[in-house]
Amino acid sequence: MKRILVTGAGGPAASNFIDCLRKSGEEFYIVGTDINLYHLELVSGADKKYLIPPAKDPSYLEKLNLIIERERVEFAHPQPDIEVLTLARNREKLKAKTLLPATKTVELCQNKIALIEYLREKGVPVPLSFRVSSKEDLAQALDKIFRIYPKGWLRPITGFGSKATLPITSLEQGDLWIRYWEAKGEYSYEDFMVCEFLPGREYAFQSIWKDGELITSQARERLEYIYGYLTPSGQSSSPSVAKTVHNDKVNEVATNAVKTADEKATGIFCVDIKENREGIPCVTEINSGRFFTTSNFFATAGSNMPLYYVKIAFGEEIPDLPRYNALPEGWYWIRYTDMGQKLIKGENWSVIKI
Repeated sequence: MKRILVTGAGGPAASNFIDCLRKSGEEFYIVGTDINLYHLELVSGADKKYLIPPAKDPSYLEKLNLIIERERVEFAHPQPDIEVLTLARNREKLKAKTLLPATKTVELCQNKIALIEYLREKGVPVPLSFRVSSKEDLAQALDKIFRIYPKGWLRPITGFGSKATLPITSLEQGDLWIRYWEAKGEYSYEDFMVCEFLPGREYAFQSIWKDGELITSQARERLEYIYGYLTPSGQSSSPSVAKTVHNDKVNEVATNAVKTADEKATGIFCVDIKENREGIPCVTEINSGRFFTTSNFFATAGSNMPLYYVKIAFGEEIPDLPRYNALPEGWYWIRYTDMGQKLIKGENWSVIKI
């Protein structure tokens, strides 16, 4: 029985990762950790649950290793970004193996503007983007962006879940938005970037890599967002409706982006992509070392990437997997808060239209 530790287990992404392993039918002893007592209490798929300090706490690594020794954990999977980065930087000190990308790759991918600038230099399509450190910087950037499209996209350089993101159509909107977050004490001007608004379809490319070789992948299109209608940006990055797609251009752009970021890519690479006004898929970010929240979508449909990832980490054989389009296209994953989730194969709707 493989003994695995999953951090951030109180969050939906890690909980769904655990669910994927349970769906596999194989035996796992799973230890879940989190910094939130209440959220961790909800987790049903873990054999043991531990409340731990935040990753920035000086005792974090010591506590994690204590759990690893006590529970005889062999492999650790960090799901939240901050823990992915912390364990990547301290992998030699961790008393369990990981399958994380190189530290410099994780650092690059977690800095969205640095990643976009790097990818642009290498010819990977990305949105026109600028760093901002003052209202003057923002004004100059918007002057260039508004020549292309009458809307900009203001976002923090780090983070997830579309927090503090806002579509803007004027300098005043952007400046007031940043000052609002400054007043809250969460961000400053230097923490923001602004880029052109991409009006096209949005895709999510989930993939597993080993030593620079793509093992398997699948892309999906995000169609609706959980509580997107309540957010200023109109989205939340977590879809309530998504469907599998077969799009050669999306596959190509995502693959080039990962190989450009790390020619020896190893582990999980999830690429966010959106089409610009000309229909060109542009990379907006790469989530390295962790899965998208909806990893159980693909696992339920027949491509259990968390299971393959764990098997690779343990040096086990995996099935002969398709590098691209691991699942049929046009399969829908529908979910909502307190309503569960459902896989619709094709468009076999039970709803009667009149």
